[in-house]
Amino acid sequence: MSSQPRKPIGGPMGGPKGMGKPTNLWSTTRRIASYMKDDKWILLIVMIAIIFSSLANVIGISFLQVIIDTYLAPLAESYDQELMTDFIQVIGLVSIIYVTGAVSTYVFSRLMVGVSTRTLYKIRVDLFKKMEKLPIKYYDTHTHGDSMSLYTNDIDTLRQVLSNSVTGFFMSLITVVGVFTMMIIFSWQLTIIVVIMLAIMLLSVKKIGGKSANYFVKQQQELGRVNGYIEEMIEGQKVIKVFSRQDKVIDEFKELNEQLQDNATKANIFANILMPIMGNLSYVLYAITAMVGGLLAITQALTIGTVVAFLQFTRTFSQPITQISQQMNAVLTSLAGAERIFKVIDEEPERDQGHITMVPIDQDASGQIIETDDRTGKFAWKELREDGSVHYTPVLGKVVFDQVTFGYEENKTVLNDISLYAKPGQKIAFVGSTGAGKTTITNLINRFYDVPGGNISIDGIEINKIQKKDLRRSLSMVLQDTHLFTGTVMENIRYGRLDATDEEVVEAAKLANADFFIRQLEHGYQTVLKSDGGNLSQGQRQLLAIARAAIARTPILILDEATSSIDTRTETLIQKGMDRLMEGKTSFIIAHRLSTVRSANAIMVLEHGEIIERGDHDQLIEQGGKYYQLSAGMFELT
Repeated sequence: MSSQPRKPIGGPMGGPKGMGKPTNLWSTTRRIASYMKDDKWILLIVMIAIIFSSLANVIGISFLQVIIDTYLAPLAESYDQELMTDFIQVIGLVSIIYVTGAVSTYVFSRLMVGVSTRTLYKIRVDLFKKMEKLPIKYYDTHTHGDSMSLYTNDIDTLRQVLSNSVTGFFMSLITVVGVFTMMIIFSWQLTIIVVIMLAIMLLSVKKIGGKSANYFVKQQQELGRVNGYIEEMIEGQKVIKVFSRQDKVIDEFKELNEQLQDNATKANIFANILMPIMGNLSYVLYAITAMVGGLLAITQALTIGTVVAFLQFTRTFSQPITQISQQMNAVLTSLAGAERIFKVIDEEPERDQGHITMVPIDQDASGQIIETDDRTGKFAWKELREDGSVHYTPVLGKVVFDQVTFGYEENKTVLNDISLYAKPGQKIAFVGSTGAGKTTITNLINRFYDVPGGNISIDGIEINKIQKKDLRRSLSMVLQDTHLFTGTVMENIRYGRLDATDEEVVEAAKLANADFFIRQLEHGYQTVLKSDGGNLSQGQRQLLAIARAAIARTPILILDEATSSIDTRTETLIQKGMDRLMEGKTSFIIAHRLSTVRSANAIMVLEHGEIIERGDHDQLIEQGGKYYQLSAGMFELT
């Protein structure tokens, strides 16, 4: 077990860090737009099509004044064939204008679907790349559900905005500008009335929309917590049932769900009352405009055609304002989600200042080390020095801890002044109670965390000088919690070394004593594993993990309680295979069972982050200390 900080869960006492209120909407908008720069010409066509579509409606309405005053009114008094012919031509022209608008709407809608999918593809790639580069510390403090919420909730709301709301916003904006211009031309008196009512409508949007925005942010935040809790409870179903905690889990979920419901209700109450308010205000505007326009027509200040066209402009003017209020919900939610996505993308990646790499080597006739593409099984640390020379240090697996002090949190030390030496091919075992720091030591060898005090070296080279990917290529691990990927058994074993042949995969499986049970599966090595190998026993899953480590052929091996989930009979079967696996490798072993560590060259007994005893099995038994007490069963080894 480890003394790592416990990851916050999605329950009432945990949950992801609050997303907070979006702090810079314009900056977030510009950043989304930056993902569309490759589609700038398509966006230009989209904008032209939006202009055509918007202005087609405006121009079509303006023809009402001409149709009524120039054609319908005279034709109502007396029929004129020439006038009728002109009237039909005007109707045809208006029809062409509206058809052009409809075609333009189809064009920009189709094009924006492509733009939105490509944009989201890039954002997903950037997000996934960054999450692969984040330090382990990030995942210690963020739930899986919160991370998954970025890909599901936040990106989905962003998709809706890019596909619909963006084009809708520009179309509404152009329509408002075009209609407002025509209203001034038709009647500045009636336009003043519209402007006054517009000010009242915008004030309503600001007041109600602001309250809605705050609750939409909280809704997304609570949604992440609910998702995290659901994921954790699904993974822990066996534990829940064993301890009969179904009622407790349901109560906790209800509490989380109620918080989500409360914020969602408040967000949608304010959002949903906005549209009816705007709709009713537009009806009031229409009625007032009709009354004043009628009076102006009676006094012959305006023509009937002008009043009718202006009334249609009024309705058209209020519609985009109402649509903007409808789009606000999606825009606010998506920008809050986008800000959350970009916050992760902007997270500090795992730092790597190493410059030394691991390369495959051979020796020439004079015994000098040379790089090679052949699979010799030999490697060296390659260092490019300041004078331009290249220095090779053979990879042997000599590991040294020199007065290492470390803590996952400031002012909370987990390891204190740890010093140890592992010669190439030695087996070093760690025993101690939970939280003693056993797993922390193996985490530091992998450079999942950097040490603030002391020094760790491999083959005489400080590990912070080695590139992390090359450092980790020199290590293979078998963890207590085995993770298998969706794919065939062969693919899962080959994950340890992607260029391994089928024959080498089988050889590794035999080394781990996994070959027998694999061949008993329905399709042998081609059997597809799903749900983290749920169709295998825990012991079988562990054997595959051991085979995966075996095929990596690394000089350093870490077994973090690798046999704790395997029954005694299975452990006996694999012990010889494990010995062959560790042969010639520097091996670090963390185990619950003393039988696993008896053959170790050195055993480190840890307590409260310090090594209190060290030596081989016989030496420690002879000392009669903590290890002796553990061996005698006086204390439980955990």
